[in-house]
Amino acid sequence: MTSEQAQDKALLHLAQSLRERGYHFITPTPLTHARVNQRPENALADNLQDVFGWSRPFQRELLPPSLFSLMEQAAVLESCGSRWRSRVRLSSLDGQLFIHSAFPTEAADAVFFGPDTYRFASALQAHLNCHPGTITRAVDIGCGSGAGAILTALARPQAEVLAVDINPAALRLTRVNAALAEAENLHAQHSDLLKNVPGEFDLILANPPYLIDPSERAYRHGGGPLGAGLSLAILESAITRLAPCGSLLLYTGVAMVNNQDPFRREVEQRLEGRELQWRYREVDPDVFGEELLEGAYTRCDRIAAVVLEVTRLGC
Repeated sequence: MTSEQAQDKALLHLAQSLRERGYHFITPTPLTHARVNQRPENALADNLQDVFGWSRPFQRELLPPSLFSLMEQAAVLESCGSRWRSRVRLSSLDGQLFIHSAFPTEAADAVFFGPDTYRFASALQAHLNCHPGTITRAVDIGCGSGAGAILTALARPQAEVLAVDINPAALRLTRVNAALAEAENLHAQHSDLLKNVPGEFDLILANPPYLIDPSERAYRHGGGPLGAGLSLAILESAITRLAPCGSLLLYTGVAMVNNQDPFRREVEQRLEGRELQWRYREVDPDVFGEELLEGAYTRCDRIAAVVLEVTRLGC
């Protein structure tokens, strides 16, 4: 067993131990997280949610020795003077726990999980309920923590589910999270979009980054016009790889300009004349409002969360 494999095994055992202790945490937006942590009474962790959810520094004596030892073995301990801090967070979703990066997510290879993940999961559940047909192969492009792929694998245990990402840290956490959820039909592998993945799919899903990030962190930077570059690239890649009656579920964000939706316009141009049926809707009209204060978004009206569903005809 390599040192990396030993660390991942310890991280899995840590998550299992927290689950056995009834750990539960819902991750808020980064702005809310920062504001709550800035309260004087929240300077130091008092419980497991403070340590593994709110990413607060803690005294060693706060944790049972077994948990602290597993953190050491998993290499997720960070020294803060005489105190310690977890390098990972754990969030609850649909009865599962998902490991992802600690707050603040400043590293270039940070693995994000937050309110977008919950909205994405809700859109995925609605899609699966409306499309109860057989799914033989599915893929989550830019899987991050693996939430979308894992929920799909659990909902369709007969399917082969792939989770692909360009971020090795994301793939590691996806594998640990899949083991934690006992999603045995999931396979995580490195791929830029679908370049290293052959064949067609009955379901392609994606929750890509959609903001303009000056630091171009992989989990946050969408590139292109107002952050839409990666979402458009996923659309173009996916529609050529759908099996008959196969669907793309794309959850993303759109910067609205002069009360117009530039992303929808691009979608219409790319799908026009193809044997595809599609549905587009806003699921939240106003997210990440703090981004409108500076940079690329100073002339935008709002950033909306949208869901695009594209289905190939010809069943």
